[in-house]
Amino acid sequence: MKRLFVVLSLLVVLSIVASACAAPATPTKAPEPTKAPAAQVAPTKAPEATKAPAPTTAPAATKAPEPTKAAEPTKAAAPAASAAKGTVTLWHAYGTGSTEEKALSQALDAFKKENPDVKVDVLQIPFDQVFNKWETEVAAGGGPDMYTVPNDNTGNQVRAKLLAPVDDLIKGQTAGFAPSSFAGATLDGKLYGVPGIIKAVALYYNKSTVPNPPKTTDELLALVKSGKKIAINQNNYHNYGWLTGAFGGKLMDDSGKCVADQGGFADALKFMADLKAAGASFQTDGGKADTLFRQGQVDMIINGPWSLGDYKKDLGDKLAVAPMPAGPKGAATPLAGVDYWHINPNSKPEQQKLAAMVALYLFGPKGAQIYTDVAGSPMVRTDVKAADPLVKAFADAAAGGLPRPQSKEFGNWWGPFGDAVTKVMEGKSAPADAVKEACAAMNKANGK
Repeated sequence: MKRLFVVLSLLVVLSIVASACAAPATPTKAPEPTKAPAAQVAPTKAPEATKAPAPTTAPAATKAPEPTKAAEPTKAAAPAASAAKGTVTLWHAYGTGSTEEKALSQALDAFKKENPDVKVDVLQIPFDQVFNKWETEVAAGGGPDMYTVPNDNTGNQVRAKLLAPVDDLIKGQTAGFAPSSFAGATLDGKLYGVPGIIKAVALYYNKSTVPNPPKTTDELLALVKSGKKIAINQNNYHNYGWLTGAFGGKLMDDSGKCVADQGGFADALKFMADLKAAGASFQTDGGKADTLFRQGQVDMIINGPWSLGDYKKDLGDKLAVAPMPAGPKGAATPLAGVDYWHINPNSKPEQQKLAAMVALYLFGPKGAQIYTDVAGSPMVRTDVKAADPLVKAFADAAAGGLPRPQSKEFGNWWGPFGDAVTKVMEGKSAPADAVKEACAAMNKANGK
Protein backbone atom coordinates (compact mmCIF):
# COMPACT_ATOMS: atom_id res chain seq x y z
CA MET A 1 0.00 0.00 0.00
CA LYS A 2 2.81 2.33 0.91
CA ARG A 3 4.53 1.56 -2.42
CA LEU A 4 1.32 2.26 -4.26
CA PHE A 5 1.03 5.63 -2.53
CA VAL A 6 4.62 6.51 -3.48
CA VAL A 7 4.00 5.59 -7.11
CA LEU A 8 0.84 7.66 -7.21
CA SER A 9 2.63 10.61 -5.62
CA LEU A 10 5.38 10.42 -8.22
CA LEU A 11 2.80 10.36 -11.01
CA VAL A 12 1.10 13.49 -9.62
CA VAL A 13 4.44 15.36 -9.38
CA LEU A 14 5.40 14.33 -12.91
CA SER A 15 2.06 15.50 -14.28
CA ILE A 16 2.50 18.92 -12.55
CA VAL A 17 6.02 19.30 -13.99
CA ALA A 18 4.81 18.26 -17.42
CA SER A 19 1.97 20.73 -17.39
CA ALA A 20 4.29 23.49 -16.12
CA CYS A 21 6.62 22.95 -19.07
CA ALA A 22 3.84 22.69 -21.62
CA ALA A 23 1.76 25.73 -20.56
CA PRO A 24 3.90 28.57 -21.99
CA ALA A 25 3.85 27.04 -25.46
CA THR A 26 0.22 27.92 -25.96
CA PRO A 27 -1.70 30.17 -23.52
CA THR A 28 1.12 32.65 -22.79
CA LYS A 29 2.30 33.15 -26.34
CA ALA A 30 -0.95 32.78 -28.22
CA PRO A 31 -1.99 36.47 -27.87
CA GLU A 32 1.31 37.74 -29.32
CA PRO A 33 0.48 37.17 -32.99
CA THR A 34 -2.62 39.37 -32.56
CA LYS A 35 -0.45 42.07 -30.97
CA ALA A 36 2.01 42.35 -33.85
CA PRO A 37 -0.41 42.95 -36.74
CA ALA A 38 -2.37 45.53 -34.72
CA ALA A 39 0.62 47.79 -34.27
CA GLN A 40 2.27 46.72 -37.52
CA VAL A 41 5.59 46.48 -35.67
CA ALA A 42 6.26 42.75 -35.71
CA PRO A 43 9.75 43.13 -37.22
CA THR A 44 10.91 45.34 -34.31
CA LYS A 45 9.35 43.14 -31.68
CA ALA A 46 10.79 39.92 -33.05
CA PRO A 47 14.43 40.50 -31.99
CA GLU A 48 13.42 41.41 -28.42
CA ALA A 49 11.26 38.32 -28.08
CA THR A 50 14.08 36.14 -29.41
CA LYS A 51 16.55 37.53 -26.85
CA ALA A 52 14.30 37.30 -23.80
CA PRO A 53 13.24 33.63 -23.84
CA ALA A 54 16.64 32.30 -24.96
CA PRO A 55 16.34 29.09 -22.91
CA THR A 56 13.06 28.18 -24.56
CA THR A 57 12.94 27.44 -28.25
CA ALA A 58 9.17 27.27 -28.64
CA PRO A 59 8.57 31.05 -28.44
CA ALA A 60 11.29 31.68 -31.02
CA ALA A 61 9.51 29.37 -33.42
CA THR A 62 6.25 31.18 -32.74
CA LYS A 63 7.82 34.58 -33.43
CA ALA A 64 9.67 33.70 -36.60
CA PRO A 65 6.62 33.57 -38.87
CA GLU A 66 5.32 36.95 -37.63
CA PRO A 67 7.02 39.08 -40.30
CA THR A 68 5.22 36.99 -42.90
CA LYS A 69 1.92 37.60 -41.14
CA ALA A 70 2.57 41.33 -40.90
CA ALA A 71 3.11 41.44 -44.64
CA GLU A 72 -0.33 39.94 -45.33
CA PRO A 73 -2.28 43.18 -44.79
CA THR A 74 0.06 44.91 -47.25
CA LYS A 75 -0.88 42.33 -49.83
CA ALA A 76 -4.55 42.80 -49.17
CA ALA A 77 -4.37 46.64 -49.15
CA ALA A 78 -2.12 46.79 -52.18
CA PRO A 79 -3.75 47.24 -55.55
CA ALA A 80 -6.37 44.61 -55.84
CA ALA A 81 -5.34 44.10 -59.43
CA SER A 82 -8.18 45.94 -61.06
CA ALA A 83 -9.69 44.20 -64.06
CA ALA A 84 -10.27 47.58 -65.71
CA LYS A 85 -8.38 48.22 -68.94
CA GLY A 86 -8.21 51.06 -71.42
CA THR A 87 -7.17 54.67 -71.90
CA VAL A 88 -8.95 57.74 -70.54
CA THR A 89 -8.25 61.30 -71.69
CA LEU A 90 -8.84 64.15 -69.26
CA TRP A 91 -8.49 67.92 -69.19
CA HIS A 92 -7.88 70.19 -66.23
CA ALA A 93 -7.30 73.92 -65.86
CA TYR A 94 -5.01 73.98 -62.82
CA GLY A 95 -2.14 76.45 -63.07
CA THR A 96 1.20 75.09 -64.25
CA GLY A 97 3.27 74.09 -61.21
CA SER A 98 0.41 74.92 -58.84
CA THR A 99 -0.34 72.79 -55.80
CA GLU A 100 -3.65 71.76 -57.40
CA GLU A 101 -1.76 70.41 -60.40
CA LYS A 102 0.61 68.56 -58.05
CA ALA A 103 -2.33 67.11 -56.13
CA LEU A 104 -3.91 65.83 -59.34
CA SER A 105 -0.60 64.31 -60.42
CA GLN A 106 -0.11 62.51 -57.09
CA ALA A 107 -3.71 61.28 -57.03
CA LEU A 108 -3.30 59.92 -60.57
CA ASP A 109 -0.07 58.16 -59.54
CA ALA A 110 -1.96 56.47 -56.70
CA PHE A 111 -4.76 55.50 -59.10
CA LYS A 112 -2.31 53.96 -61.58
CA LYS A 113 -0.75 51.77 -58.88
CA GLU A 114 -4.14 50.29 -58.16
CA ASN A 115 -5.21 50.17 -61.81
CA PRO A 116 -2.06 49.33 -63.80
CA ASP A 117 -3.98 48.56 -66.99
CA VAL A 118 -5.76 51.90 -67.15
CA LYS A 119 -3.78 54.67 -68.86
CA VAL A 120 -4.76 58.29 -68.19
CA ASP A 121 -3.72 60.91 -70.74
CA VAL A 122 -3.71 64.38 -69.17
CA LEU A 123 -3.86 67.78 -70.88
CA GLN A 124 -3.78 71.14 -69.13
CA ILE A 125 -5.95 73.89 -70.66
CA PRO A 126 -5.68 77.53 -69.45
CA PHE A 127 -8.67 78.36 -67.26
CA ASP A 128 -9.83 81.25 -69.44
CA GLN A 129 -10.09 78.84 -72.40
CA VAL A 130 -11.25 75.56 -70.87
CA PHE A 131 -15.03 76.11 -70.97
CA ASN A 132 -15.05 77.37 -74.54
CA LYS A 133 -12.70 74.61 -75.72
CA TRP A 134 -14.83 71.87 -74.15
CA GLU A 135 -18.03 73.33 -75.58
CA THR A 136 -16.56 73.74 -79.05
CA GLU A 137 -14.99 70.29 -79.28
CA VAL A 138 -17.85 68.37 -77.68
CA ALA A 139 -20.42 70.14 -79.86
CA ALA A 140 -18.38 69.02 -82.88
CA GLY A 141 -18.50 65.39 -81.69
CA GLY A 142 -15.01 65.24 -80.14
CA GLY A 143 -13.35 66.27 -76.90
CA PRO A 144 -11.70 64.30 -74.07
CA ASP A 145 -13.50 61.67 -71.98
CA MET A 146 -13.67 63.93 -68.92
CA TYR A 147 -12.69 67.31 -67.53
CA THR A 148 -12.85 69.15 -64.23
CA VAL A 149 -14.07 72.72 -63.70
CA PRO A 150 -16.14 74.63 -61.16
CA ASN A 151 -19.85 74.65 -61.91
CA ASP A 152 -19.77 78.13 -63.45
CA ASN A 153 -21.56 77.04 -66.60
CA THR A 154 -22.93 73.60 -65.82
CA GLY A 155 -26.57 74.51 -66.44
CA ASN A 156 -25.90 75.94 -69.90
CA GLN A 157 -23.74 72.95 -70.84
CA VAL A 158 -26.44 70.50 -69.76
CA ARG A 159 -29.08 72.38 -71.76
CA ALA A 160 -26.75 72.26 -74.77
CA LYS A 161 -26.32 68.47 -74.26
CA LEU A 162 -22.58 68.86 -73.71
CA LEU A 163 -22.38 66.77 -70.50
CA ALA A 164 -23.30 63.13 -69.93
CA PRO A 165 -25.54 62.16 -67.00
CA VAL A 166 -23.61 60.08 -64.46
CA ASP A 167 -26.43 58.64 -62.30
CA ASP A 168 -26.07 55.09 -63.64
CA LEU A 169 -22.26 55.33 -63.87
CA ILE A 170 -21.79 56.03 -60.17
CA LYS A 171 -24.85 54.27 -58.75
CA GLY A 172 -24.11 52.69 -55.37
CA GLN A 173 -20.73 54.44 -55.12
CA THR A 174 -21.66 57.79 -53.58
CA ALA A 175 -21.03 57.03 -49.89
CA GLY A 176 -18.82 59.68 -48.31
CA PHE A 177 -20.01 62.53 -50.52
CA ALA A 178 -22.04 65.21 -48.73
CA PRO A 179 -25.56 64.82 -50.19
CA SER A 180 -25.80 68.59 -50.82
CA SER A 181 -22.68 68.47 -53.02
CA PHE A 182 -24.65 66.92 -55.89
CA ALA A 183 -27.08 69.84 -56.13
CA GLY A 184 -24.73 72.07 -58.14
CA ALA A 185 -24.67 69.59 -61.03
CA THR A 186 -28.24 68.29 -60.87
CA LEU A 187 -30.82 69.47 -63.41
CA ASP A 188 -34.28 68.06 -64.02
CA GLY A 189 -33.56 65.19 -61.65
CA LYS A 190 -30.36 64.03 -63.36
CA LEU A 191 -26.80 64.30 -62.08
CA TYR A 192 -24.05 65.53 -64.43
CA GLY A 193 -20.84 65.36 -62.41
CA VAL A 194 -18.80 63.82 -59.58
CA PRO A 195 -18.29 66.53 -56.88
CA GLY A 196 -14.93 67.35 -55.29
CA ILE A 197 -13.59 70.74 -54.22
CA ILE A 198 -15.95 73.31 -52.71
CA LYS A 199 -14.90 76.88 -53.46
CA ALA A 200 -15.72 80.41 -52.36
CA VAL A 201 -13.47 83.43 -52.00
CA ALA A 202 -12.33 84.91 -48.68
CA LEU A 203 -9.84 87.51 -47.46
CA TYR A 204 -6.22 86.38 -47.28
CA TYR A 205 -4.04 88.66 -45.17
CA ASN A 206 -0.45 88.90 -43.95
CA LYS A 207 -0.49 88.78 -40.14
CA SER A 208 2.87 90.53 -39.91
CA THR A 209 1.47 93.70 -41.50
CA VAL A 210 -2.26 93.37 -40.75
CA PRO A 211 -2.60 91.81 -37.28
CA ASN A 212 -6.37 92.39 -37.21
CA PRO A 213 -8.24 91.81 -40.47
CA PRO A 214 -11.01 94.25 -41.45
CA LYS A 215 -14.45 92.92 -40.58
CA THR A 216 -16.42 95.48 -42.57
CA THR A 217 -16.09 97.38 -45.85
CA ASP A 218 -15.71 100.62 -43.85
CA GLU A 219 -12.78 99.13 -41.90
CA LEU A 220 -11.21 97.90 -45.15
CA LEU A 221 -11.51 101.33 -46.78
CA ALA A 222 -10.00 102.98 -43.68
CA LEU A 223 -7.09 100.49 -43.71
CA VAL A 224 -6.35 101.20 -47.38
CA LYS A 225 -6.52 104.96 -46.76
CA SER A 226 -4.02 104.48 -43.91
CA GLY A 227 -1.52 102.93 -46.34
CA LYS A 228 -2.29 99.20 -46.25
CA LYS A 229 -2.47 97.53 -49.64
CA ILE A 230 -4.98 95.08 -51.09
CA ALA A 231 -5.08 93.36 -54.48
CA ILE A 232 -8.53 92.69 -55.94
CA ASN A 233 -9.33 90.71 -59.06
CA GLN A 234 -11.33 93.04 -61.27
CA ASN A 235 -14.31 90.90 -62.20
CA ASN A 236 -17.85 90.12 -61.10
CA TYR A 237 -17.01 86.69 -59.67
CA HIS A 238 -14.49 87.70 -56.97
CA ASN A 239 -16.68 90.64 -55.94
CA TYR A 240 -20.08 88.94 -56.00
CA GLY A 241 -20.24 88.93 -52.19
CA TRP A 242 -20.24 92.72 -52.19
CA LEU A 243 -22.50 93.13 -55.20
CA THR A 244 -25.23 91.18 -53.41
CA GLY A 245 -25.39 90.52 -49.64
CA ALA A 246 -22.99 93.14 -48.30
CA PHE A 247 -24.77 96.07 -49.95
CA GLY A 248 -28.21 94.49 -50.13
CA GLY A 249 -28.26 93.86 -53.86
CA LYS A 250 -30.47 91.24 -55.46
CA LEU A 251 -29.64 89.94 -58.91
CA MET A 252 -32.93 88.29 -59.95
CA ASP A 253 -36.50 87.94 -58.78
CA ASP A 254 -38.29 84.60 -58.59
CA SER A 255 -39.10 84.65 -62.30
CA GLY A 256 -35.43 85.06 -63.25
CA LYS A 257 -35.78 88.70 -64.23
CA CYS A 258 -32.79 90.91 -63.42
CA VAL A 259 -33.63 93.41 -60.67
CA ALA A 260 -30.07 94.48 -59.82
CA ASP A 261 -30.88 98.05 -60.91
CA GLN A 262 -33.33 98.38 -58.01
CA GLY A 263 -30.58 98.86 -55.42
CA GLY A 264 -27.42 97.48 -53.85
CA PHE A 265 -25.35 96.68 -56.92
CA ALA A 266 -24.61 100.34 -57.73
CA ASP A 267 -23.64 100.99 -54.08
CA ALA A 268 -21.22 98.07 -54.17
CA LEU A 269 -19.63 99.31 -57.39
CA LYS A 270 -19.25 102.79 -55.89
CA PHE A 271 -17.50 101.27 -52.85
CA MET A 272 -15.14 99.39 -55.16
CA ALA A 273 -14.38 102.60 -57.08
CA ASP A 274 -13.69 104.40 -53.76
CA LEU A 275 -11.42 101.55 -52.72
CA LYS A 276 -9.43 101.91 -55.95
CA ALA A 277 -9.19 105.68 -55.50
CA ALA A 278 -7.82 105.10 -51.98
CA GLY A 279 -4.98 102.95 -53.34
CA ALA A 280 -6.34 99.40 -53.79
CA SER A 281 -4.76 97.50 -56.68
CA PHE A 282 -7.46 96.18 -59.04
CA GLN A 283 -6.02 93.60 -61.41
CA THR A 284 -7.44 91.98 -64.55
CA ASP A 285 -4.57 89.47 -64.48
CA GLY A 286 -5.08 87.00 -61.63
CA GLY A 287 -1.48 85.82 -61.83
CA LYS A 288 -0.21 89.36 -61.29
CA ALA A 289 -2.54 89.83 -58.31
CA ASP A 290 -1.16 86.60 -56.80
CA THR A 291 2.42 87.73 -57.32
CA LEU A 292 1.79 91.06 -55.57
CA PHE A 293 0.54 89.24 -52.48
CA ARG A 294 3.10 86.45 -52.51
CA GLN A 295 5.98 88.91 -52.80
CA GLY A 296 4.68 91.13 -49.99
CA GLN A 297 3.85 94.09 -52.21
CA VAL A 298 0.28 94.03 -50.91
CA ASP A 299 -0.98 93.05 -47.46
CA MET A 300 -4.30 91.46 -48.46
CA ILE A 301 -6.04 89.81 -51.37
CA ILE A 302 -9.51 88.41 -51.98
CA ASN A 303 -9.12 84.98 -53.54
CA GLY A 304 -10.12 81.35 -53.28
CA PRO A 305 -8.71 78.12 -51.81
CA TRP A 306 -7.05 77.17 -55.11
CA SER A 307 -4.24 79.59 -54.15
CA LEU A 308 -3.81 78.43 -50.54
CA GLY A 309 -0.96 75.96 -51.13
CA ASP A 310 1.04 78.46 -53.18
CA TYR A 311 0.52 81.33 -50.73
CA LYS A 312 1.63 79.14 -47.81
CA LYS A 313 4.90 78.40 -49.58
CA ASP A 314 5.78 82.10 -49.55
CA LEU A 315 4.14 83.43 -46.40
CA GLY A 316 4.27 80.41 -44.11
CA ASP A 317 2.96 81.19 -40.61
CA LYS A 318 2.26 84.81 -41.57
CA LEU A 319 -0.65 83.72 -43.76
CA ALA A 320 -4.19 83.99 -42.40
CA VAL A 321 -7.72 83.83 -43.79
CA ALA A 322 -10.84 85.76 -42.76
CA PRO A 323 -14.33 86.14 -44.21
CA MET A 324 -14.80 88.69 -46.95
CA PRO A 325 -15.62 92.00 -45.13
CA ALA A 326 -19.32 92.55 -44.48
CA GLY A 327 -21.10 95.62 -45.84
CA PRO A 328 -23.67 98.05 -44.45
CA LYS A 329 -26.53 95.67 -45.30
CA GLY A 330 -25.03 92.45 -43.94
CA ALA A 331 -22.50 89.68 -44.49
CA ALA A 332 -20.83 89.31 -47.87
CA THR A 333 -22.24 86.33 -49.78
CA PRO A 334 -19.60 85.08 -52.23
CA LEU A 335 -20.62 82.60 -54.88
CA ALA A 336 -20.09 79.07 -53.57
CA GLY A 337 -19.23 76.62 -56.31
CA VAL A 338 -18.06 73.04 -56.56
CA ASP A 339 -15.47 71.54 -58.90
CA TYR A 340 -16.91 68.49 -60.64
CA TRP A 341 -15.51 65.86 -62.95
CA HIS A 342 -17.78 65.93 -66.01
CA ILE A 343 -18.03 63.18 -68.62
CA ASN A 344 -18.26 63.57 -72.39
CA PRO A 345 -21.56 62.45 -73.93
CA ASN A 346 -19.65 61.57 -77.13
CA SER A 347 -17.51 58.94 -75.38
CA LYS A 348 -18.50 55.30 -75.87
CA PRO A 349 -20.24 53.57 -72.93
CA GLU A 350 -17.10 51.67 -71.90
CA GLN A 351 -15.11 54.94 -71.99
CA GLN A 352 -17.72 56.70 -69.87
CA LYS A 353 -17.53 53.86 -67.36
CA LEU A 354 -13.72 54.17 -67.19
CA ALA A 355 -13.96 57.96 -66.84
CA ALA A 356 -16.44 57.59 -63.96
CA MET A 357 -14.06 55.13 -62.30
CA VAL A 358 -11.21 57.67 -62.53
CA ALA A 359 -13.43 60.50 -61.27
CA LEU A 360 -14.62 58.46 -58.28
CA TYR A 361 -11.01 57.70 -57.35
CA LEU A 362 -9.69 61.26 -57.75
CA PHE A 363 -12.54 62.75 -55.71
CA GLY A 364 -12.93 59.62 -53.57
CA PRO A 365 -11.39 59.20 -50.09
CA LYS A 366 -7.80 58.61 -51.25
CA GLY A 367 -7.67 61.23 -53.99
CA ALA A 368 -9.60 63.81 -51.95
CA GLN A 369 -7.20 63.42 -49.02
CA ILE A 370 -4.29 64.11 -51.38
CA TYR A 371 -6.04 67.27 -52.64
CA THR A 372 -6.58 68.39 -49.03
CA ASP A 373 -3.02 67.67 -47.89
CA VAL A 374 -1.13 68.84 -50.99
CA ALA A 375 -3.26 71.72 -52.30
CA GLY A 376 -5.19 72.74 -49.18
CA SER A 377 -8.45 72.10 -51.03
CA PRO A 378 -11.65 71.98 -48.95
CA MET A 379 -13.45 68.86 -50.15
CA VAL A 380 -17.13 67.96 -50.14
CA ARG A 381 -16.41 64.50 -48.76
CA THR A 382 -17.40 63.81 -45.16
CA ASP A 383 -14.66 61.18 -44.68
CA VAL A 384 -11.72 63.50 -45.44
CA LYS A 385 -10.24 65.57 -42.64
CA ALA A 386 -8.27 68.80 -43.06
CA ALA A 387 -5.52 69.30 -40.49
CA ASP A 388 -4.95 72.90 -41.64
CA PRO A 389 -7.28 75.49 -39.99
CA LEU A 390 -6.96 77.66 -43.11
CA VAL A 391 -8.61 74.92 -45.15
CA LYS A 392 -11.47 74.92 -42.65
CA ALA A 393 -11.73 78.71 -42.99
CA PHE A 394 -12.45 78.26 -46.69
CA ALA A 395 -14.96 75.51 -46.00
CA ASP A 396 -16.73 78.00 -43.70
CA ALA A 397 -16.57 80.70 -46.40
CA ALA A 398 -18.26 78.35 -48.85
CA ALA A 399 -20.88 77.40 -46.25
CA GLY A 400 -21.76 81.10 -45.83
CA GLY A 401 -21.84 81.77 -49.55
CA LEU A 402 -24.58 81.59 -52.15
CA PRO A 403 -24.75 78.23 -53.96
CA ARG A 404 -24.12 79.00 -57.61
CA PRO A 405 -27.45 78.93 -59.50
CA GLN A 406 -27.59 76.80 -62.65
CA SER A 407 -30.62 78.44 -64.24
CA LYS A 408 -30.56 79.67 -67.82
CA GLU A 409 -31.17 83.20 -66.54
CA PHE A 410 -28.16 83.18 -64.22
CA GLY A 411 -25.99 81.86 -67.05
CA ASN A 412 -26.53 85.20 -68.80
CA TRP A 413 -25.29 87.35 -65.93
CA TRP A 414 -21.55 86.78 -66.46
CA GLY A 415 -20.96 88.87 -69.57
CA PRO A 416 -23.13 91.93 -68.86
CA PHE A 417 -22.05 92.33 -65.24
CA GLY A 418 -18.42 91.58 -66.02
CA ASP A 419 -18.61 94.51 -68.42
CA ALA A 420 -20.29 96.65 -65.74
CA VAL A 421 -17.42 96.08 -63.29
CA THR A 422 -14.85 96.93 -65.98
CA LYS A 423 -16.62 100.15 -67.05
CA VAL A 424 -16.93 101.47 -63.50
CA MET A 425 -13.39 100.56 -62.44
CA GLU A 426 -11.95 102.12 -65.57
CA GLY A 427 -14.01 105.29 -65.07
CA LYS A 428 -16.03 104.80 -68.27
CA SER A 429 -19.42 104.63 -66.61
CA ALA A 430 -21.18 105.71 -63.41
CA PRO A 431 -22.15 102.79 -61.17
CA ALA A 432 -25.93 103.27 -61.55
CA ASP A 433 -25.68 103.55 -65.33
CA ALA A 434 -23.45 100.48 -65.62
CA VAL A 435 -25.87 98.36 -63.56
CA LYS A 436 -28.91 99.57 -65.50
CA GLU A 437 -27.24 98.71 -68.81
CA ALA A 438 -26.08 95.28 -67.57
CA CYS A 439 -29.52 94.41 -66.21
CA ALA A 440 -31.18 95.36 -69.49
CA ALA A 441 -28.69 93.24 -71.46
CA MET A 442 -29.26 90.26 -69.16
CA ASN A 443 -33.05 90.52 -69.43
CA LYS A 444 -32.84 90.83 -73.19
CA ALA A 445 -30.73 87.66 -73.39
CA ASN A 446 -33.27 85.88 -71.19
CA GLY A 447 -36.34 87.22 -73.01
CA LYS A 448 -37.58 88.96 -69.84
